[in-house]
Amino acid sequence: MNVSPNPIEQSFERAALRCADLTPLVYQRLFTEHPETRAMFRSQGSELVKGSMLALTIEAILDFAGERRGHFRLIACEVTSHDAYGTPRELFIAFFAVIRDTLRELLGAEWTPDIVRAWDALLVDIDTYAAAQA
Repeated sequence: MNVSPNPIEQSFERAALRCADLTPLVYQRLFTEHPETRAMFRSQGSELVKGSMLALTIEAILDFAGERRGHFRLIACEVTSHDAYGTPRELFIAFFAVIRDTLRELLGAEWTPDIVRAWDALLVDIDTYAAAQA
């Protein structure tokens, strides 16, 4: 396996070796940390929505942390659409931290200081980027 020099990519690559689908882990954490989010998902068909939402978010994160070829712009689009749904901006941003925390738990001892620093910087950058979309 070619290991990416990008610590954000590394965190996802390492997680993929341990878990085929992050969706249940991410949403379990989201619903535990932010119980109000459970009501935001309909009961029928929500598994597909959750999986799709997470996949698009991961794609945006990887692009935002990498070459910024365009997928990161989804963040700006979703800031606007989640505002229209009435989702508080803080809750929108919290989803990125939930993903990070899920990866951290999954990786355990492989959660390196480089990955910590990269995720800390990424979350600040995403928050700043999202705020600029207002």
